[in-house]
Amino acid sequence: MKTSCTLQLHIDGTWRDAAALSLTGPVEQGMAASSFLAYEAAHVVDYQDRRDAAAVSVNVPVSFDALQESRWPAFLIDLLPQGYGRGELLRQLGLDERAEASADWPLLCAGAGNPIGNMRVLEAWQWAQQRSGPLLRGFGIDEIAARSEDFSEYLAQHGLFLAGSSGVQGEWPKILLTRARDGLFYLDHALPDELAERHYIVKFGRGPDPDLANILRLEAPYMQLAASLGLKVHEALELHGKALFIPRFDRELRHGRVVRHAQESIASLCGVTGFAATPSHNAACARLGQVATDPMGEVIEYLKRDIANIVLRNRDNHARNTAIRRDAQGQIGLTPLFDFAPMWLHPDGIARRMRWEHDDGGSPQWASAIAQACDAARLEAAPVRAAVREMAQPLAGLLERARDLRIDAQFLDPLTTTLAQVRTQLEAL
Repeated sequence: MKTSCTLQLHIDGTWRDAAALSLTGPVEQGMAASSFLAYEAAHVVDYQDRRDAAAVSVNVPVSFDALQESRWPAFLIDLLPQGYGRGELLRQLGLDERAEASADWPLLCAGAGNPIGNMRVLEAWQWAQQRSGPLLRGFGIDEIAARSEDFSEYLAQHGLFLAGSSGVQGEWPKILLTRARDGLFYLDHALPDELAERHYIVKFGRGPDPDLANILRLEAPYMQLAASLGLKVHEALELHGKALFIPRFDRELRHGRVVRHAQESIASLCGVTGFAATPSHNAACARLGQVATDPMGEVIEYLKRDIANIVLRNRDNHARNTAIRRDAQGQIGLTPLFDFAPMWLHPDGIARRMRWEHDDGGSPQWASAIAQACDAARLEAAPVRAAVREMAQPLAGLLERARDLRIDAQFLDPLTTTLAQVRTQLEAL
């Protein structure tokens, strides 16, 4: 088995060979295997010292210096298929669906050809192209929403595992679809950029469980609530049947050309390899303070998101549910909010993962959290405290706004006590 791959970046309108990655440890160790990474000389000549969209990671600025690590580089895990997509791809590869570390490298080299962001594994893209059918077939939104037999059959033949396995990690069935200029939707990896009009992640419902159905149904109004709280959101989510259409913010149509922005999880930002380890909020704020174009603005946004998670009981706050975006103009900051939903409804019981290092037993003391964030990011506390205090006003109207969005009382009544407590804390800042 080949133990090296080429990492390509889409920048300045084209895919470029950016870096070469080689495993120096056994493939069977998966992401725990030692590795060696080096930028291509031509890429360094053109983009030296940059850590924006021209780099494979904000932590690996473009340089002639090679990177030797005892594990895979943390950013690579963002490309590794997980959850539903991992199982689908394992089946296509003829591997045991229960395979763990030993399957990591084959999954990367087959499933990272069209991920979120502006980076891909060349060998995975080539693998996908060899297995894509010759026909370019589009579907109407009603066909997709109904998960019609025709649509499902087409996905089975032409690569649900390709369109949905990379960069959209998680347990929900998801596919990357692009609306073309003819108004139809195509598998993203199969549609040429020049035909693309708008890019989506489409998340499908899972089985008959009513709680899971409610989580999916409420994700769109939850995003509207987030906007009313002043959080950074992208465009409105649209629910059609059991299919949630989520406009992508890593892709942008500019002057008729598709621009891909680099996207990197908080786990990668903090250098965390693997899915079990979780950085603290303090560690995330420290890194934002070091790399963000506007450190104070990003830390304020980060704090407000954690407040919203607590108030609206979105407990699924692991380190891959928040990310940074790096564009080609040198701007680095948090992406718009994503995966924001009432995860307290999940039948498996989702626990809050990322926490503050002090005064956070699941319900943080916000004065302390602000002080910790500012200390970690080396920011003056007074303006951050003042900005967070302003969130108390939209919180006062949150339940009324939720009722306007037709969120039923059964989903709002359990929020009232925590909402009141948080408002009291913010008003006292």
